[in-house]
Amino acid sequence: MDFVAQVETQASSLRSAVLKAGADAPVPSCPKWTVLDLVRHIAEVHTWAGQAVVTAPEDGRPAWPQAPQDFDDVFPWWETGLATLLERLREAPADRPAWTFHGPQVAGFWSRRQAHETSIHRLDADLATGDDLPSLAFDPEFAADGIDEYLTTMVGRRFELGHHVTANGRLLVHAADAGRTWQLHLTANEPLLVTAPQDSAFDEDATLAGTADAIYRAFYARPHHAIVTGDESLLAALPRP
Repeated sequence: MDFVAQVETQASSLRSAVLKAGADAPVPSCPKWTVLDLVRHIAEVHTWAGQAVVTAPEDGRPAWPQAPQDFDDVFPWWETGLATLLERLREAPADRPAWTFHGPQVAGFWSRRQAHETSIHRLDADLATGDDLPSLAFDPEFAADGIDEYLTTMVGRRFELGHHVTANGRLLVHAADAGRTWQLHLTANEPLLVTAPQDSAFDEDATLAGTADAIYRAFYARPHHAIVTGDESLLAALPRP
């Protein structure tokens, strides 16, 4: 999958939605945020990630940048940071050593992470316009990868920061259109264990099913049409990114 192309595509859609919504529009999926807050956040993330791509693992976490306060200033600042990020992602071999906050310390981590970071905030910008979200915003392969990245990278990072699951049970996740299934083993105060399905679905405590797009949104607590059967508290027990 060309994650760098996804960063560029999702950022373009985000930009269009931002301009349509306007700086002062509230972002329903991010309480207390306006579109200006959303732009400042994604601008800082893109600028920071662009620095991380060229930071050696032994040099440690890059300093977090501070975006301008005003919309007219932050918008071009974001575009500069995004352009730098895209350029560095294209130039860096995926296996080149780079600082990351979780998992393999290689530059390829950042193209995948920023593709999904940008896509989720693209949904936020779309919601800020007041328009209804399409039922399928992402193709099944990309959305299924987003599910996997959430479960194997983002949840793992939350555990490293001291967040843990708060329930016990097994949650089966089935994205039918992508042909992907994950079995989540939840043990209170322990890291999440993600495996391929090992037993009959009848042995699960809960099932989360739907399109990959719907499940992707569900894990990021965005409006979705995924269906939870069984113990719904298991989904709520997962740490949020």
